[in-house]
Amino acid sequence: MTKINANSLRVGNIINHDKKLFIIVSREHTKPGKGGAFIQVEMKDFKSSTKLYHKFRSTENVELVRLEQVVFSFLYKDDNLVTLMNNETFEQIELDVSLFGDDINFLQDNMPLEVNYYESEPISVTLPETVELEIKEADAARQTAAASYKPATLSNDVRIMVPPFINAGDIVSVRIEDKQYLERVKKN
Repeated sequence: MTKINANSLRVGNIINHDKKLFIIVSREHTKPGKGGAFIQVEMKDFKSSTKLYHKFRSTENVELVRLEQVVFSFLYKDDNLVTLMNNETFEQIELDVSLFGDDINFLQDNMPLEVNYYESEPISVTLPETVELEIKEADAARQTAAASYKPATLSNDVRIMVPPFINAGDIVSVRIEDKQYLERVKKN
């Protein structure tokens, strides 16, 4: 744990505030006409993902947190537990599905995952930015003057919007964070 001046806070920093871990999502330095300057931050709670807005005085010190990051491979999911294997030691760990949130549906065999530890306790899991999945079913394209997207269901049963030329059986690249279609993957 390191104390830093609030002026030094940057987007992506992880801080300990009120005995909770937060990641800084946005920051703005404000110098009002009267009074001292302050740093307005938007931060997200690591455990609950709730957002909090807070003003730190520019002279205030903040506790910066460093996380230990370990790469694991996804093995399998059982009820409320996900089993991962450390890629270096081959040690297996089980994590509660709640650490994955909605991203749990995008897990694939041997997918590399980054587990973030704070004081030897896993607090979050980071999946790759994108994943390739097959389209299980796609609605018929509607004829409109403007190009429009149509609903489709991925092989993991997640619904996304795709361009009209995408059909069932196509493999597509999807950004996991916002479930956004990126491109059709060419078959070899």
